[in-house]
Amino acid sequence: MPTASAASKVAGSKPLPPPNSDFYEVYETLSADELATVKRVRAFMETKVAPVITDFWVKDAFPFELLPAIKELGVGGLAMQGYGCAGGSLALLGFVQMELARVDPSIATFIGVHVGLAMGSIYIDGSEEQKQKWLPQMARFEKIGCFGLTEPLVGSGASGGLLTTAKREGDTWTLNGEKRWIGNAPWCDVSIIWARDIADNQVKGFIVENKSTPGFSVEKIENKIALKVVQNGHITLKDVRVPETNRLQSGNSFRDTAKVLKMTRYAVAWMATGCAMGAYEAALKYSQERLQFGKPIASFQLVQDLLAKMIANITASQCLIVRQAQLHAEGKLTDAHAALAKAFATAKCRETVAWARELMGGNGIVADYKAARFFADCEALYSYEGTYQMQNLIIGKAVTGIGAFA
Repeated sequence: MPTASAASKVAGSKPLPPPNSDFYEVYETLSADELATVKRVRAFMETKVAPVITDFWVKDAFPFELLPAIKELGVGGLAMQGYGCAGGSLALLGFVQMELARVDPSIATFIGVHVGLAMGSIYIDGSEEQKQKWLPQMARFEKIGCFGLTEPLVGSGASGGLLTTAKREGDTWTLNGEKRWIGNAPWCDVSIIWARDIADNQVKGFIVENKSTPGFSVEKIENKIALKVVQNGHITLKDVRVPETNRLQSGNSFRDTAKVLKMTRYAVAWMATGCAMGAYEAALKYSQERLQFGKPIASFQLVQDLLAKMIANITASQCLIVRQAQLHAEGKLTDAHAALAKAFATAKCRETVAWARELMGGNGIVADYKAARFFADCEALYSYEGTYQMQNLIIGKAVTGIGAFA
């Protein structure tokens, strides 16, 4: 393929501008310290992850050799205060997730599951003793966690239909059931398992120490077409005994689970926006370098129309999620706010990555050109943390005052 400079010469003008998906300069809403953190994450993703991630994606493999460098980023426990966590604002967490996904949504998901879901469950629903025991080592990535809510037969209906059960016998709980699509599960150290207490029919959370717990087994899910770097597992729990000290002491109903999910839906909106940014930047660079009829395809009206629509989607999503962070800082963020952000950003991401793939023509289906990876990965972002339709029902209840859930 011709270089960007060669394309510029053909275009007969000054050097072409580099791809930039921050059209409304939303990064300028960060403080200097926050921006330094985001730039550190961007440098890591561009220099360490970008050169190797396509090979791992094609192979369905996780780049374990990158874990030491990920630990050094200092993003374990972002937006969590104390307990050895990175702290900072929820806005900073969002921008970091966006930067991660801009290069690879799988790495963003790995960190999102570990920090947002696993650590988040302990931070929000755990006792002081549990926070002191688990969060520092998880913030240092010495213990990696996963979050077991979804089941083979229960997805959107988790609030009232979990089939995994918990039975208390003295100071011990016995868990039985299955969990599916659990990111990090095949190799992580700690699993947060949500189960229905047969005594009161309420959903409760448990910390399961995977490697040392009899009856706990995990099978890796094979042949995925999206987020292939993330290792998803099918967990089986057969008479798994968990001490009362490992029950999340403030996780006593699905309302408590939902507190965690509100924060992770918030993060998925940022990740989806980052995914769209990565696809757009790859497509823009391609359009500047790809020559047809003796000139860059970026000079064609229909290509510019696609690029304009893509950056509009990204900018709208960025503005929405930045405002979402402001609402959280003001103590005003609701479940419906988070649902709207997740639904809108993932839908616009889906549209944007499709245009990126389209712009590249046949090359758009080859993983080496990046757009194909973003195109596939977006499908998982669109579905997990609650489907588009479920988010819309949360929004619908908020605006009408009438619940339409089955």
